[in-house]
Amino acid sequence: MVHSMTAFARASQEADWGSLELELRSVNQRYLDLHFRLPDALRGLEPGYRDALRQRLNRGKVECTLRFTPASAETLSVNAERLAGLSDALNEVRRTLPEAAMPDALTLLDHPGVLAATGPDLEVVTASAQALFSEALDALLEARAREGAELAALIRSRLTAVREQVDKVQVQLPEILKRQRSQLLDRLEAVRAELDPQRLEAELTLMAQKADVDEELDRLTTHVGEVERQLTEKGPVGRRLDFLMQELNREANTLSSKSVVAETTRSAVELKVLIEQMREQIQNIE
Repeated sequence: MVHSMTAFARASQEADWGSLELELRSVNQRYLDLHFRLPDALRGLEPGYRDALRQRLNRGKVECTLRFTPASAETLSVNAERLAGLSDALNEVRRTLPEAAMPDALTLLDHPGVLAATGPDLEVVTASAQALFSEALDALLEARAREGAELAALIRSRLTAVREQVDKVQVQLPEILKRQRSQLLDRLEAVRAELDPQRLEAELTLMAQKADVDEELDRLTTHVGEVERQLTEKGPVGRRLDFLMQELNREANTLSSKSVVAETTRSAVELKVLIEQMREQIQNIE
């Protein structure tokens, strides 16, 4: 199944400890490019999130944003026993080294164990954030699959139009070659007496061969069949489809360069328009 690289998913949760909201956004990118915006208290989740995305995605720029709002503000308390022990130690230093500078209150509070912060249980919050991420990732993959199915349908409709243009040229080809030969003969009629008849026939044959687009039409048909096959393949197919668009465009350009009548020129132009429309859609396929 074809998957798009463009999708969005959101999941949220509210509990007695506060609320979490997680968003995943993905857009087209040549490789897998991951970006995270996580609260400092939950920064440790990033490696796990990164591994999960790498296991399930192959291409795309993905932005993961996690917002955490605690139910109540964090409270601070002083460990009196720890502070008393620190004070006794400072008094001992003062007696031994009277000239030593003593720390101020903020420095004392910064000492390990003196100031304690109380808030939500981060283990509970972390577990909830992990479950929320799994929910959002599943939703993102579903969105990419839905978008991919729509892109595949658009591409198939263009492939049908490409086949119609190829069939049109193939049906007209005998008449096109006949008219081309007639036009060349008419233009050369005025100087025919001055040219060797055998040389003239050889030149006409060579020019007809150069204008014969059977080979280009066959390759166009082959490439269209391969695009259709790739749309049914499992796994990432975007790069292969992009390469096939280049090949289709090459054959359309050759068809245009060989054109000597308006019908072939119009078909070549229409082919290039259809191929460009497909190429634009394929830029979003994983």
